[in-house]
Amino acid sequence: MADKTIKVTLVKSPIGAIPKHKRTVEALGLKKMHKTVELPDNAATRGMVEQVRHLVKVEEA
Repeated sequence: MADKTIKVTLVKSPIGAIPKHKRTVEALGLKKMHKTVELPDNAATRGMVEQVRHLVKVEEA
């Protein structure tokens, strides 16, 4: 059985964001605008995405 994953895309620049949100975006593996990463769908990842929900787009993979 395959593990569930989510696709997270950076859609808004974190330049004006507070430092905690900038670090969260970087920890998710997002370095450039409109880049997408696939991450495991677990509580830790969902919590990080929730912190920066105004900067990212999430899709089920």
